[in-house]
Amino acid sequence: MTVLTVRNLDPDVKTKLRVQAAQQGIAMEEAVRRILTRAANEPQVAPSMSNDLGKRIQARFAGLGEITIPPRRPMRASPFANEASTQ
Repeated sequence: MTVLTVRNLDPDVKTKLRVQAAQQGIAMEEAVRRILTRAANEPQVAPSMSNDLGKRIQARFAGLGEITIPPRRPMRASPFANEASTQ
């Protein structure tokens, strides 16, 4: 096993870790080990994906397949088109 030393940890964070560990009935060292293991095993998002909203939206809906966009129809005539030509 490897030893890890964490310096300059906020005293409030240490207190909260100690309280959480006590509530779980485990040593603070074991609680921190579990937190770090969980964090290290979480899937990581690629930095380019996390900053590009369009790519994130596309990735989220990619499994739904392609959509068919109907062709555009010609634009209708303005209701005022005749008035402009008579003046």
